[in-house]
Amino acid sequence: MQEGVVVAGVAMSHASYSFDAEYSYVVPEELEGKIREGIRVLVPFGSGNRKVIGFVTSLGTASERGKLKSIIRPVDAESLLTPEMLGMIRWLKETTFCTFYDAFRTVVPSGYSYKVQLHYSLVNTFIDENELSEKEAEVIAFMQSTASQSEIDTYFETDPARRKTADSLIDKGYVEETDSLKRKVGDESVKMAALSDEYYNGTDFGLTAKQKKVAELLEECTSASEKEICYMVGCTQTIIKRMAAKGVIREFENESLRDAVGEIDEREDPDRIVLNEEQKRAFEGIIDLINSGKPAGALLYGVTGSGKTSVFIKVIDAVLKMGKTAVLLVPEISLTPQMVSRFKRLFGKGVGLLHSSLSVGQRLDEFKRIKRGEARVVIGTRSAVFAPVSDLGVIIMDEEGEQSYKSDSSPRYHAREAAKKRCGYHNCLLLMASATPSLETFYNAKNGRYHLFELKKRFNDAVLPAVEMIDMQREAAEGNDSLLSRSLADKITATLQRDEQVILLLNRRGFTTYVSCASCRKPLSCPNCNIPLTYHKKNNRYMCHYCGYTMDNRMKCPSCGSDKLRQSGVGTQRVEDEIARIYPDARILRMDADTTSSRYSYEEKFRAFGEHEYDIMLGTQMIAKGLDFPRVTLVGVISLDKALFTGGYKSYERTFSLVTQVVGRSGRGDRPGTACIQTFVPDHYVLNLAAQQDYEEFYEQEMALRQTLIYPPCCDICVIGFSAVMESKAIAASNWVTQRLRDHLSENKADFPLRAIGPAPCTLEVINRRYRYRLILKTRVNKRFRDMIRAVLSDFYKCSEFKEVRIYADINGDIGL
Repeated sequence: MQEGVVVAGVAMSHASYSFDAEYSYVVPEELEGKIREGIRVLVPFGSGNRKVIGFVTSLGTASERGKLKSIIRPVDAESLLTPEMLGMIRWLKETTFCTFYDAFRTVVPSGYSYKVQLHYSLVNTFIDENELSEKEAEVIAFMQSTASQSEIDTYFETDPARRKTADSLIDKGYVEETDSLKRKVGDESVKMAALSDEYYNGTDFGLTAKQKKVAELLEECTSASEKEICYMVGCTQTIIKRMAAKGVIREFENESLRDAVGEIDEREDPDRIVLNEEQKRAFEGIIDLINSGKPAGALLYGVTGSGKTSVFIKVIDAVLKMGKTAVLLVPEISLTPQMVSRFKRLFGKGVGLLHSSLSVGQRLDEFKRIKRGEARVVIGTRSAVFAPVSDLGVIIMDEEGEQSYKSDSSPRYHAREAAKKRCGYHNCLLLMASATPSLETFYNAKNGRYHLFELKKRFNDAVLPAVEMIDMQREAAEGNDSLLSRSLADKITATLQRDEQVILLLNRRGFTTYVSCASCRKPLSCPNCNIPLTYHKKNNRYMCHYCGYTMDNRMKCPSCGSDKLRQSGVGTQRVEDEIARIYPDARILRMDADTTSSRYSYEEKFRAFGEHEYDIMLGTQMIAKGLDFPRVTLVGVISLDKALFTGGYKSYERTFSLVTQVVGRSGRGDRPGTACIQTFVPDHYVLNLAAQQDYEEFYEQEMALRQTLIYPPCCDICVIGFSAVMESKAIAASNWVTQRLRDHLSENKADFPLRAIGPAPCTLEVINRRYRYRLILKTRVNKRFRDMIRAVLSDFYKCSEFKEVRIYADINGDIGL
C-alpha cells in the first residue's frame, strides 16, 4: 500500500440533499500540484463510475488508498474560490439547508459552469456479431452507418437506455468512450498583432507600401488589434494575413472583457462633496468604527432626502484611500442605474457591477475584474454580497429593510446575515441605511447591538412634503367614479402647469385585476393556480402573475359560455389610460414588470424621466425607493389598501415603508413637495404614521403587536414548506415531518423554545398545479435547532413514498403567501 496518499474531499454538482456530502478521492501524483481547495475536478461517481464535476472542499492525507477512486483531471486552471468564499459556502450549507453546489452556484457566476459531454466511437477491431444482443447490434449498426460524431452524440443523449447499451459494448471492447467539457460562456478575446523577432533582427521582407505603414504603426505602439490596424492604416485583413504568413508579424489572442459599466462622461471629485453637521457627525463616527479594526454593525437612520448617499460616498472614498475595498448593496435593479451613474463619475473604472440584468458573459467578466482587484467598489443587488473582493473595508446595505434582500429560492439566505459573516472575516464594518429600517435592525440598534447614527433633517434644510389623506369613500359618495380624486387631479394639473413632474404609485400591474361572469358568478381563474387572472390590455390577454399562464380574450366565460363578463380592480395599464384621457398633452412613462423586461430599460427610462422627457411617471414599487428626481414636486398613491390586509406579519411594515418612501420622492430639489394618499381607510394608523414620516412611533406600535403575538424580532420563524401534484401527498408529507419533529424532541433534549402552527394550506394553496402546505415553527434558532431540521430533512429525502413531494426549510423568510 502507498504511504501518505493525498486525499481530496469533493462535493458533487448533481447531488440532491439526501446524498450531498464530501466524498473522498485520491489525488494522483501527477496532479498533486494542480489540485487545490476550491478547484473543480472531474471524478468517477457511483457504481457506474459516471463522470461528474465536483469542487474540492478539502485536502488531506491518508496512510492507505483503500478502495478510494482517483480524480480524473482538474476542470479549472486555478481556483475560483478564495478561502473566505469556501468558508461562505460551508456557512450557506449550514444555515440555509442547501447543497454544497447550490451554495457554489450562488458564489460563482453561472457563466463558469461546465457540462460534461460524452463521446462514443467504434474501436478499430473485429466485431463478433454472435456476441451481440439485439440492442447492441442496433447500436453498432447505427454507429457504422453514421459518419458524423455530432449525430452519434445526439443518438446517445436522447435515449438514456442507449447509454447503458454503450456501457456493455465498452466492456466487450467494441466501443470506447471519451469526454469533453463545454463551458456555458467562453472568454471574450480580440485578435492582436505585433512585429516578429525576425523583423526586429533586420530581415528584409520586401514589404509593400501598405505593409510598411502597418509595420510603422506597430513599431510605434508595440501591438494593436487587427481591427485597429485596418482602421488606422486603411488596409484590409488580407494584408495582415499575408504579413503573418511571411513572418513579419505574429498574431495572438488577447482577453477582452465585456463591458457592464459603460462609458464615463465626466469625472467628479468626492472631495467636493460637502457634508452638513449631522452628516459629518455620522461620517466621523462611522470612520472611527472602521479604523478600530474590529467587526461592527451600524445603522444610518435618516428621513428621506437627508443625504445618506453623500455619507456613503465619503465613507467609500475614505475606505479606498486606506487601500481597502467596498461593497454597496441596493435592493432593486431599478435603483442600480442612478447609483452606478453617480459612482462612475466619482470612482471611474474602479466600479464593478453585479446584478441579474447583466448578460451571463458580462457577469462573468465583472467577476474577473473584481477578483483581480481592478474593481475596488462593487455595486449590486443581493448576490453582490458574495463579490470576490479582498481587503474589504465596508459593506453598505442601502434600504436595508427591503424584503428583496432575502432569497426565496435555495439557498434561502438573507444578504444582511451573509454581510455580517463577511465583516467578521475581514474585521470590517457593515453599514445599514434606511429611512424605514427593518424592525429587527432598529430593535438591535436600540438595544446596542448595532451603533446608531441619525439624520433627522433633509439635506439643505429642505422640508418634508405636505401630505393629504384622501377618503375615496367620500369621493364615491359625492359622485366621483374616477380613479383619481378631485384633489389629486387638481394638483396634477397645477404641477404640470408649473412644468414640474409627478410620480404616481400603484403596486399592481395589468389593466384589471379581477374578471368574473355575471351569469354563473365564477371568476376567470388560472387553471394551474386557481387564482383570478389579470387582464392586460396591451396584449389583449388574461395572465397569471404566478405561473405565467396566458389566455386569449375570448370575451366569453369558459365555464358557462356567457358573454356577460365584468372587470374590476385596477392595474397600472388602466390608470395609464385614465391619465392619458384626463391629461392628453402629458407625457406619461409607465414603469412595471411589463415595460422593463429588456436589459437596459431601467437605465434608459429613468434617464429619460430625469431629463424631463416625461411629465408623469406611473409605476409599481420599483419607483418608490432610492430615486432622486429634483423636478418631482407631487407624489400620488393611487391605492395601497390591499397591501395592509394581504396576510403575513410583515404586511403593516411593508406598507408603511412603501408609503413613507414614495412620499419621500417629492420635493427633493429646491422646490417644496406635496403628496396625496388615496385610501378607503383614511383613519388607519399605519397610513397616517407613514404620511407623517413618523417611523419611531410606528416602530413602538408594531413592536408592541409583535411582542404580544410572538413574531420577529421577538423570536425566529422557520417555515417548512411542502408541495405536490396530489394534495393527499402534501398533507401526508407535512404530517410525517410534524411527527418526526415530535419524535426528535422527545428523544433529544432541546435547549430552544418551540411553538408550532400547522401544518396547514398556504395562503395561495395551489400554484402551477402543485398543492402547497406549510408548518410554521416559532423558536430561537441555534445549532441544535438547525441540526434537528437537517436530520429531519435528511430522513425525509430517504422516504421513497415522498419522492414526488418537494420540501424546503426557510428561516425568517416571508410567510405571507
